[in-house]
Amino acid sequence: MREQQRYLGELSGYVEEMLMGEAEVKSFTYEENAIKNFKSLNEKYKENAIKAYFFTGFSYPSLNYIGNIGYALIVLIGSIFILNNEITLGGLSSFIIYSRMFNRPIANISDVYSIIQTVLVSAERFFTLVNQDEEKETGDKKVILEQAKGDIQFIDVTFGYQKEQKIIDKFTFEAKPGNMIAIVGPTGAGKTTITNLLMRFYDIDSGKIIIDGIDIRRYSRGELRKLFGMVLQDTWIFTGTIKENIVYGNENVTEAEIINATKLACAHDFIIKLSQGYETKISEDNITLSQGQKQLITIARAILRNPRFLILDEATSGVDTRTEMRLQKAMENLIHGRTSFVIAHRLSTIKSANLILVIKDGKIEEQGTHKELMDKKGFYYTMFNEQYTN
Repeated sequence: MREQQRYLGELSGYVEEMLMGEAEVKSFTYEENAIKNFKSLNEKYKENAIKAYFFTGFSYPSLNYIGNIGYALIVLIGSIFILNNEITLGGLSSFIIYSRMFNRPIANISDVYSIIQTVLVSAERFFTLVNQDEEKETGDKKVILEQAKGDIQFIDVTFGYQKEQKIIDKFTFEAKPGNMIAIVGPTGAGKTTITNLLMRFYDIDSGKIIIDGIDIRRYSRGELRKLFGMVLQDTWIFTGTIKENIVYGNENVTEAEIINATKLACAHDFIIKLSQGYETKISEDNITLSQGQKQLITIARAILRNPRFLILDEATSGVDTRTEMRLQKAMENLIHGRTSFVIAHRLSTIKSANLILVIKDGKIEEQGTHKELMDKKGFYYTMFNEQYTN
């Protein structure tokens, strides 16, 4: 029974995955393989379901049969007692009623067993999630946004998602207040990991990350994250209105501030063209908005937060070239006076960065300004020329 429920969960998960990724399945002509995998999972589920139903179908009649034998014995023995004047007919009737009351729970054992097995499988999944380690707080220092200067230092920082595999190794660099730090490198080099560590989504294995002279582990995660605004590569839209999505996490903002944020993010023009404007209902699965428009909304959300630090992870990856040009100008205004970390594949967009970190194989291969790195004619020089040629 538990195996049946486990395979049912796998089958349901696979079906959901294929439906959610329908476009990819079709574009890669993976339909036949998807059907083949579905049939394989379905066959495993069917085999276990047959066993489970056989057990249930066998046990229920068996228990009923045992109960009926009990009734027959009571009637037989009771009839003998009546003939010998040892009990009355009413007494025999009482015994039959008591026997029926006693046998009914026994007959339901198979149903209860099935329910218990189903609950155990569900509980196993539930407690796997619930029993995961919570984020442990190591500090309680409060953040005073007005006093934040914006200086960040990485000192010999080493980290790996698994202890035996380092993603970044002995990172050392400084982001000075108001500077734009660009992080570039091949896929899987550890670029996004740096921003994850800044936000304390994970804690470093060794070394220090210092903000304005204070180790970030002295801040609680909630307080630390007040300093940051983030636009991720994979945007996320919450179910609600466009306005609710923009003000998400930003309390006590005015209409003027909202409109100003959307204008800076180049989102205002397309929003007011919608039938209900800022009150238009949207969700992650909503087809009203393009991927680029969703990204503009998340950028407006970050602008409205007015953070001390910015993390832009492929922030303009979902927009067309014309929109990106407008966004680059808006971002220049946005990052002015703020320490910003920008991850981008198109190196032409980060030529104005104060510091470019070139990451390769988990280490800082090179660092410097665009001109300094081009003059070195090293790894960055090669990457830039390859993109320019293409």
